[in-house]
Amino acid sequence: MTTAVTGPAVRSSVPDIVRRRLATLENWLDPYSWLVTAVITVTAGIMRLAGVSDPKGYVFDEVYYPTDAWDMLQHGVEWDEKSDSAGYVVHPPLGKWLIAAGEKIFGNTELGWRFTAALAGTLMILILIRVAYRMFHSIVLAGLAGLLMTLDGFQLVLSRTSLLDIFLGLFVLASFAAMLLDRDHYRRRLLRALENSALERGGTENGRLERGGLGGLENGGLASGGLASGGLAGGGLERAPRVVPWWLLGAGVLFGLACGVKWSGLFFLPFFAALIVVWRVQARRSAGIPAPFAGLLGDLGWGLLSFVLSFIFYLATWTGWFLTDTGWDRHYRAQQGMSEPPILGALLNLLHYHQGAYGFHSGLTKTHNYQSWPWQWLLLGRPVAFYWPPNPGTGCGATSCIREILLLGTPVLWWSFLPALLALLWLGISRRDWRAYAILTGAVAGLAPWFYFAWADSRTMFSFYVLPALPFLILAVVYVLGALMTSPRGQVTGTVIAGIYVALVAICFAYFYPIFVGQLIPYDSWMSRMWLGNRWI
Repeated sequence: MTTAVTGPAVRSSVPDIVRRRLATLENWLDPYSWLVTAVITVTAGIMRLAGVSDPKGYVFDEVYYPTDAWDMLQHGVEWDEKSDSAGYVVHPPLGKWLIAAGEKIFGNTELGWRFTAALAGTLMILILIRVAYRMFHSIVLAGLAGLLMTLDGFQLVLSRTSLLDIFLGLFVLASFAAMLLDRDHYRRRLLRALENSALERGGTENGRLERGGLGGLENGGLASGGLASGGLAGGGLERAPRVVPWWLLGAGVLFGLACGVKWSGLFFLPFFAALIVVWRVQARRSAGIPAPFAGLLGDLGWGLLSFVLSFIFYLATWTGWFLTDTGWDRHYRAQQGMSEPPILGALLNLLHYHQGAYGFHSGLTKTHNYQSWPWQWLLLGRPVAFYWPPNPGTGCGATSCIREILLLGTPVLWWSFLPALLALLWLGISRRDWRAYAILTGAVAGLAPWFYFAWADSRTMFSFYVLPALPFLILAVVYVLGALMTSPRGQVTGTVIAGIYVALVAICFAYFYPIFVGQLIPYDSWMSRMWLGNRWI
């Protein structure tokens, strides 16, 4: 059996440009990167858990989800206490089961129903740091990504409130992280196969490059891995090595769990699938595999299996509904005098339930004081007031006191998202950088579908729908900061600009912190934070 050898003779037989194209992060165990990850994650966790039991009582839509979660602990399904029968809900159960886990530990209290949301928000930051480290191969940029999310009021508020969107954001980001690991694993196996092939040829053939140059592989000091065409001539692989893509299958599982929180996770399916195909084709092309598209047929089966796993794990989130006879529409067919065979009958009943829930979502056009449209979200055009007690109390040092929790992104950070996306698009085109396209894909997947539904059926929408896109928007900012910091024309200037920007984000976050966590402040202090006037009130 031939084993991979990476000695000088074999390494020289694989051209450096091919090796760079197939390069992956090898020092993922770097202790300094994990130290930065730990410090930022612990800090973020403390900020999200400290005082999470305050305010008392339900905040905004907590009137729905924690109560559903508590009922699920008692009955296995959502329950209507007034009628003592199954409750009709229009979101899948997983997010409520996760809330129920906190209630199981800490009881039906504010800590109980907010604990897992805070944990999910903290895990999002941990995963984002590792994703950024894997994409940029930079501890500094990875730390910046985690720090910016830590200092975002939008993510902070949702991490301290028992809504579903923080869980959706966690699973979408985790699915993307698994896709990155699959990309690395696939390329690593291709490079190992090339080295084995070189060994079998005696380590004497260097292979010549067909066409194309670096293709933006090392542009501006950021090794990108590029999308340029070309590969090996004569010394390439005939076909990709057969390997079980465990991380791709894991991504399918995580994606199914995302959809088990909210159906809007489905928006990411075509975009993520396209990313996987592009990454596969480019890797095969870099390895010199002839007809790289035709070779995808072998990967199609794994892709289908990943999709099947998504569907299976999505159905698994409905376990409570399947195992009881009291869930909404659980025996719809029998009640209508139709046959209800084992397993198939339950699935058909669930399908009918889904049809009704989809009709509810698509027909939801009732006006709400804090509704907003997708084109307003990144501009902070209409944030949502989560908490506004009529009698906030006294003790703020003024005659009139205000206490509010406002779902508002840190303005300096959020108002930089659109310029960052435009710069990312330009840099992606000029550098032909896979990372830029991957980040843009995630951002578009989290935003574009909402524009369509705003046009198609004018359904009621809220700004917190954008949360799954937030990690990609932050990665866009970090990418641009990295380009500035590594620019050959002005690294010092770029680093200073990046440092000033991060400091401004931190100062802005500290300034708005009282209305992120509902502190009691004088009316004048609160009013001074309403930068866009009535749009924020």
